[in-house]
Amino acid sequence: MKATVLVDNTAWPGLRGEWGLSIYIEYGDKIVLLDAGASGLFAENAEKLGLPLERVDYAALSHAHYDHGDGMEVFFQKNRKASFYLRRTAEQKYYSKELLFFRRYIGVPQRVLKEYAGRIVYVSGDYELTPGVRLLPHAAPAPESIGRRDNLYAVRGNKLIPDPFTHEQSLVFDTPEGLVVFNSCSHSGVANIIREVGEAYPGKQVRAMIGGFHLHNKTDAEVTQVAGLLKETGVQQIVTGHCTGDNSLAVLKRELGDRVQAMHSGLALTF
Repeated sequence: MKATVLVDNTAWPGLRGEWGLSIYIEYGDKIVLLDAGASGLFAENAEKLGLPLERVDYAALSHAHYDHGDGMEVFFQKNRKASFYLRRTAEQKYYSKELLFFRRYIGVPQRVLKEYAGRIVYVSGDYELTPGVRLLPHAAPAPESIGRRDNLYAVRGNKLIPDPFTHEQSLVFDTPEGLVVFNSCSHSGVANIIREVGEAYPGKQVRAMIGGFHLHNKTDAEVTQVAGLLKETGVQQIVTGHCTGDNSLAVLKRELGDRVQAMHSGLALTF
């Protein structure tokens, strides 16, 4: 299994980065794309890396935010066969509340959902994408305090409510070394996600956790607490970037040592 980061906030020389994430994953004879970043940049980097998007068999959206879904249309133009797998609630509207009376739309472009409806598959529950690869939801909606703390909201009926992140899902690969888990922002809590994946795979260990942890706006004390929870899970390898933040990454490295690795455009991981 090989995973290559097509786009992240930071990049290797020769590539570019943006506030977004996209990962190209080769698993046996199948290729899975996780997210499509905030623009078409993931496709530009893929071409430079020699990774053909037209060969992707499955695409999955980690959650319904623009920095992961705004490149979906570019993917559909580059690839004519693969479906994009979303949680059912990903079609709803999501906002960032930035000022007392101002809200900014941050969901998946509604036009793309309509124009490419035939290429989009809405899933619920524990979903097998292909043998050895599953999409897992969270066991319960995230506490209201998480959405409110991060000023992230969802529209339900005519009301704006703190986002419960029911549109978020983990992409899990079963390998001989253990489970490799991808979750691009881990809004519901990275340690919670690892625990839930473990419950879905009784007797199997989470080998690696890859993605953003949404710690860029958290205090050192809060990040230290997350590091302690990660240590308790027994996860052996942590690769993180995007919304984790440089300072929080430094705290995780301080607490967890060499098991933590920074993510960037062009990074290739093998398992």
